[in-house]
Amino acid sequence: MSPQHPTQSQDPLHGVTLEQVLTALVAHYQWEGLAERINIRCFSSDPSIKSSLSFLRKTPWAREKVEGLYVKLMRTKRPRD
Repeated sequence: MSPQHPTQSQDPLHGVTLEQVLTALVAHYQWEGLAERINIRCFSSDPSIKSSLSFLRKTPWAREKVEGLYVKLMRTKRPRD
């Protein structure tokens, strides 16, 4: 077995703020597409970055879903070498 040494640079969330994550997701999916993928009211009812950030910072399960979708998006946008 070869030991794996994960480095911070391999973590797509390293050094990325929640606001950057949300902005990237909205830019890619738009609010409607984001609401279809993650059923959170702040994405479907009068969505804004500010209100969504406020909700996500207080709601760990929702933040995990958003971060997970971001990681998937980054993997598809940047093919592995």
